[in-house]
Amino acid sequence: MAMEEYLIEQIKTSILKINPEASLPEITIEKPRQPEMGDAATNVALRLGSVLKKKPVDIAREIADGMDDPSGYIRSVEVAGPGFINFRFDHSWLFTELKDAYEKEHAYGNIELNKGKKIQVEFVSANPTGPLTVGHGRNAVLGDTVARVFEWTGADVEREYYFNNAGRQMRVLAESVRARYLEQLEMDAPFPEGGYEGAYISDIARAIREEHGDRLASSENMDVFKQAAEDEIFKDIQRTLDRMNIKMDSFFNENELYKGPIDDVMKMLNEKGLIYEQDGATWLKTTLFGKDKDTVLIKSSGEPTYRLPDIAYHINKLDRSFDLVVDIFGADHIATYPDVISAVNACGYDAKKIDVVVYQFVTIVKDGKPFKMSTRKANFVTLDELMDEAGADVTRFFFLMRAPGTHLEFDIEEAKQAGEKNPVYYLQYAHARIKSIMRKALETQSYDQQKPDFSQLNHDSEITLIKRVLEFPKVIEVTAQNKEPHRIINYLNELATAFHKFYHDCRILGEAPELAHARIGLLNVTAHTLANGLTILGISAPDRM
Repeated sequence: MAMEEYLIEQIKTSILKINPEASLPEITIEKPRQPEMGDAATNVALRLGSVLKKKPVDIAREIADGMDDPSGYIRSVEVAGPGFINFRFDHSWLFTELKDAYEKEHAYGNIELNKGKKIQVEFVSANPTGPLTVGHGRNAVLGDTVARVFEWTGADVEREYYFNNAGRQMRVLAESVRARYLEQLEMDAPFPEGGYEGAYISDIARAIREEHGDRLASSENMDVFKQAAEDEIFKDIQRTLDRMNIKMDSFFNENELYKGPIDDVMKMLNEKGLIYEQDGATWLKTTLFGKDKDTVLIKSSGEPTYRLPDIAYHINKLDRSFDLVVDIFGADHIATYPDVISAVNACGYDAKKIDVVVYQFVTIVKDGKPFKMSTRKANFVTLDELMDEAGADVTRFFFLMRAPGTHLEFDIEEAKQAGEKNPVYYLQYAHARIKSIMRKALETQSYDQQKPDFSQLNHDSEITLIKRVLEFPKVIEVTAQNKEPHRIINYLNELATAFHKFYHDCRILGEAPELAHARIGLLNVTAHTLANGLTILGISAPDRM
């Protein structure tokens, strides 16, 4: 049983001793902000004040006095402030848990929170109109890392890329390619208004010319240009994702929804009395979902707004028997995605299975100034260009280092720097240093990896490092529940800091064999924990740097 569960059971037992008829509130265990306050704390006494008609501080003392702790894993129980209860763990518990972590090695941190669940994460989902830019990076890395966290907690995860290869964007793309094709044939080629101006358009046109010569010069058919552009751009997108250590499991084309699913949605909404005609348009009664006004579902031109295919798409997802479907959306969706979820729910589907992670957009800083990007104006920094400069590991790390709901300023020059100023270097270097220490230690003395006696460890820096290591499974659990990978980064920084303090205070060479072996064992677990955390983030854990 995890210590958190053990403490909750002991607290419940003690409360019922005070009052067997007491209605138990939710009991939460938290890590105190200050280490001197103990290893864990609960505010349950504050919640019981009105129930037991006593001062919370008196209730806290009674709970503390009534705890049995048959395992002996709780060193002390202390009452603090107006009624908080603080716990300190006995070292015997630390050593038992550390031994378990040691034996699990690269499986350490795997928990069964989502065991047996089938989860889909949809992310990237950029239409094939150009290369992936730094503007797409946060979506791509956040989505992939959320999927990795779900996998680490036992889920069967499918990564899906949703795209639309029809509509005005693709028409303008085809016209742009054709214009460059005609230019290369030295023919008049008026460039479309709002066309795509990037060099990649000329490259696609050149490939078409090499394959077809001038045979397409007099053709008004855009299909060849559109298909060539789509194929080449998707190849480029997939190459970029490969470099970022991202593998998609499935691709879903929005066009598939126009072959029946959208008609089915319109029929369901009509039967529910949720749509009506006005001014030549079809409206969704979003006022029934709590909005101030209704929303256009199909324009007077007959073109659907994006909500309609999105409703059909999410119903399609739920029809595929996912236990949870997660969307990774930019902040521009924050006011509109609730319409989709409400409509799905109104159609009789369990919308609670839909979860949305909304992230704030990224400001790119170049040469010390904000850099405004535009794919159409070819004024952008591609993810490939960024990885050429900073590397895939640094690129992933920078997109994950802040909470999704927090604005992220991506300074390209800072990301390119190596050394201590680069935060990912700090974590990778800690792992590499541990591996180096272990290599040197094992060169000078024999080491039975099956029998480190962790009870040899009692230095404050050893105990602090053990406690940080043992927090890892809980960090994974909370990260999965909140879908916030930056929590893992924050944890790994604390772990690396604890390691460096241990390294400064505790030597291995020259110590008694039992102590040296115990310290090597602790380093082994620490290295596995760092590597496991970096793996979840999609970042490498080098043995040498």
